[in-house]
Amino acid sequence: MDDGNDRMIRKLQQLAAAAEPTFWGFLGCEFVALKDGVITIALEAKSHHLNPIGMVHGGVTSSLLDTAMGIIAMIARPEEKVVTTNLNVHFVSPLYAGRLLVTAELVHQSRKMITAQGRVEDREGNLGTMGTGTFRVI
Repeated sequence: MDDGNDRMIRKLQQLAAAAEPTFWGFLGCEFVALKDGVITIALEAKSHHLNPIGMVHGGVTSSLLDTAMGIIAMIARPEEKVVTTNLNVHFVSPLYAGRLLVTAELVHQSRKMITAQGRVEDREGNLGTMGTGTFRVI
């Protein structure tokens, strides 16, 4: 028996494949899971993702948050387009090369606006970056 979550996962895998030649692929993102309204994506942070002092660049973690929260916004409105209008990022502690896991979930939605929150953690579960995003339905 096929449930809605299985269909959504297949749809997300199709979106990830279609996004491969875009910024998603350039960054190196991969879809991991969608469960209980929480999306998880991952990035294997490599030397080109680091800043000159050896930590994952803040622009990388900001992009990861924007991407994961944007996917949650797209899931909330699958027949409409959404764009980021606001991104708040808090750099809590440094992240280094290695596998990063990014989770995002819906916080609130209205007719034209969607708010989400997200976290970027290292493979041990240490929080590095967290944020919120607001997306406009266009």
